Amino acid sequence: MTELFEPAGEHDARLVLGADGLLGDLNRGGVLEAPDVHVARRLGELGGESDERVLAAVGLAVRAVRHGSVCVDLATVPQVAPALGWPEPAAWQAAVAGSPLLEAGAVRLEHGLLYLDRYHRLEEQVVADLRERAAQPPPVVDEPALAAAVARVRGGHLSSEQEEAAVRAVRRWTTVLTGGPGTGKTTTVARMLALVADQAAGAGRPLSIALSAPTGKAAARLQEAVLGELAGLPDRDRDQVGRVEAMTLHRLLGWLPDNTTRFRHDRGNRLKYDLVVVDESSMVELTMMARLLEAVRPQARLVLVGDPRQLTSVGAGAVLSDLVAGYDGQPDSPVVSLTHNYRSTEDIKALAEALRVGDADGVLAALRTDSPEVEFVETEDAAPVLREGLVHHALRVRQAAESGDARAATEVLDEHRLLCAHREGPHGVRHWNRLVEQWLGEETGVEIHSEWYAGRPLLVTANDYAVNVYNGETGVTVRRPDGRLRAVIAGSGGLLDLAPGRLDAIDTMHAMTIHKSQGSQAEEVTVLLPAADSRLLTRELFYTAVTRARSRLRVVGTEEAVRAAVAAQAQRATGLRQRLTDRRA
Repeated sequence: MTELFEPAGEHDARLVLGADGLLGDLNRGGVLEAPDVHVARRLGELGGESDERVLAAVGLAVRAVRHGSVCVDLATVPQVAPALGWPEPAAWQAAVAGSPLLEAGAVRLEHGLLYLDRYHRLEEQVVADLRERAAQPPPVVDEPALAAAVARVRGGHLSSEQEEAAVRAVRRWTTVLTGGPGTGKTTTVARMLALVADQAAGAGRPLSIALSAPTGKAAARLQEAVLGELAGLPDRDRDQVGRVEAMTLHRLLGWLPDNTTRFRHDRGNRLKYDLVVVDESSMVELTMMARLLEAVRPQARLVLVGDPRQLTSVGAGAVLSDLVAGYDGQPDSPVVSLTHNYRSTEDIKALAEALRVGDADGVLAALRTDSPEVEFVETEDAAPVLREGLVHHALRVRQAAESGDARAATEVLDEHRLLCAHREGPHGVRHWNRLVEQWLGEETGVEIHSEWYAGRPLLVTANDYAVNVYNGETGVTVRRPDGRLRAVIAGSGGLLDLAPGRLDAIDTMHAMTIHKSQGSQAEEVTVLLPAADSRLLTRELFYTAVTRARSRLRVVGTEEAVRAAVAAQAQRATGLRQRLTDRRA
């Protein structure tokens, strides 16, 4: 929790008119926004609590969730704005501990962490479900058959650590497979699918497999990568796995039109699958992880795959990194890590490794290496540097789109990404989208006045089950031979051709935020760093951006911004890690 807001004036919508006491001080000081204050006041009215210290703590718990935390640490939260008049710590804790709101169950206090009741229950549920899965007798494994299957699928490029990870997943109900880009997570998953399918075939049972990811783009990428790996396996093993299809987590769990936090599949209506693989698990928030765990059958294998060093979920929680840290050192840990990077892009690998360990000098050295892979453009004025390349890429997309070649347009689009930390401001996505459109108009002599135009790159920003498009999927507006414009979205099922009017949650994507880029990659990536004092600039953000590049990376910014990013690590208040450590789940 680091972000404060600066009121734009006395009529700023984030300010609460007439707010007094500690709530008012925190509101005017930019800590609590209007919704935090209103929720705290309302809970106080319903629960018979008038102590301003308790109401302030409740408001801070609401704020914590908005900022991605699950709870608020009352001991450290004054560091957000030290100049404000905070309650004396011991008396504050005592006041909250004795509040009728705790007795009523509206909030929970544990180890100095204050939760809204819902998030406390979600953490408890995740731990309980993991512990229940771990307490079961392990899956029955035919060891001679497993050894024979390993020998078949090993091939020429399965490393010992990948093999060990795949075999461990066969022997456990729950596996957490971690590793950075290029460590062979997909290779391992494909072999694991083959080994589990062989066990099922030997027992005379069919095997039902679900591949899933938080976004449509990540699901499409997962399916493509797994199918590519399976294609290289012996016919017997490929046939036993069968046709696998990846889908979003929302689609897997069964979206309900009248509920955003509950799904068709739950504890009373479990998923049918024998094996569920979830990629990009760092993007899975606490609520979604709880819904997944309650929907997966206890006797079904669950494999969570991801990189805990990437950005955490947009929603509250840091589940994957908490699982890795909470299980660390436990003899029955379900976590297995892949560490060796097999990609040929040595300089990008070196940069990612320096970021991983937090070596700012190493990061700068990697950026300044004379390399065809990595380029560091040290400037505060990015527009003159980037204009030529961005316009060239946009014109190529436009040319394919004007000719009606949707596949070529989407393929060209995936060759390059411009990634920004912010949505607004001079380093933000909106500014750069407008700028590229302006440059396109100047280059072609045709100004862009309409929202929809041939060659407009598209980013889906929310799931739309009515037309089967999902958050994170990308596409291009294409002109058909009859002159009509069509929105072509590249989803997990292939290209989807839609009338532009059918799409509601769509952004232009000449640039995209680093958050939105998770689960996708491009051949070439340009990262536009914000100013060094940006509150969004963290090591995890920079690492995520760098690891989106397959073959070439350009970073535009200053040395100060790079050092600030490496020094700042994202911190989210959660109790999940401690619960796993305490309970040995």
